[in-house]
Amino acid sequence: MIMLAALAILSTAAFAQQKFAYVNFTELVQLMPDADQARATIDASTKEASETYQAMADEFNTKLQQYQQKGQSWTQAIRETKEKELTDIQQRIQEFQQTVQAELQQQQQQLMAPIYQKAQETIEKLAKEGGYIFVFDQTTALYVDPAQAVDLTATARKALGIPDDRTMESLQKELQAKAEQAQQ
Repeated sequence: MIMLAALAILSTAAFAQQKFAYVNFTELVQLMPDADQARATIDASTKEASETYQAMADEFNTKLQQYQQKGQSWTQAIRETKEKELTDIQQRIQEFQQTVQAELQQQQQQLMAPIYQKAQETIEKLAKEGGYIFVFDQTTALYVDPAQAVDLTATARKALGIPDDRTMESLQKELQAKAEQAQQ
């Protein structure tokens, strides 16, 4: 019995000496300079896809309008040919939408994977250097007591080359300004 009590005290003391830390992993990844380049590439691909889609939709609408205006005066063979052409364009548009969505998603995953890996490796390095046995993601932890854990986010930001004045709010403003410019 005394042995169990001593073991429990030693376990509690050893556990109390363990070091815990947390980071905001999402913030780190989103604010990394590498993420800016990935977003720019994804935005360019999305814009190109959108322009291609719009050109296809314009072609369909032009041919549909022509069909609606002149269809009554065409022979049966011409009408059927034009209807098939409209159906084919519609099918191409649907196939394009499905394909391009999958490709854009794959491109995003490919571009972001090394960024996630770099952030993960940086956190692991900082954890080992600091002697932390656990590093939690602040955004998924139900509770983190800052008095008993260390926030490694600022240290990781420096290690990842994220400027001190760069925040999620400033990133949102940047992205919003780019979106507004794109609409003009």
